[in-house]
Amino acid sequence: MKYIRYAFLAVVLLLCVMLALANRAPVSLALWPDTMTAFLGFGYSVSLPLFVIVGAAVGLGLVLGLIWEWLREHGQRAETAHLRREVQQLRSGGAVQPAPAQTASKPKDQVLAILDGAETGR
Repeated sequence: MKYIRYAFLAVVLLLCVMLALANRAPVSLALWPDTMTAFLGFGYSVSLPLFVIVGAAVGLGLVLGLIWEWLREHGQRAETAHLRREVQQLRSGGAVQPAPAQTASKPKDQVLAILDGAETGR
């Protein structure tokens, strides 16, 4: 299985290199459209190879998506930390603060609500 993964990664890398070599012509990337630049009196543009622009856009999208998910899952991480502390206290024999009651009908996470709806056949 490890060799299949390396072969797949090698094919993806080869395709990315081929895409970069096929799209290395410079493309002008402007801050504003030409009409807006004329109206405002200033503008900024830079010429870059197309594969750099596409790669930067994909990379920025991945980073923003990761940050969005990390922020969205903050509640689950906090609840997990609380439950771990509670389990540690139970194992050590200490007194435990009762956890607040949660309603089973309304999950906190939208994705989990969708998955729960699919499991129950709604």
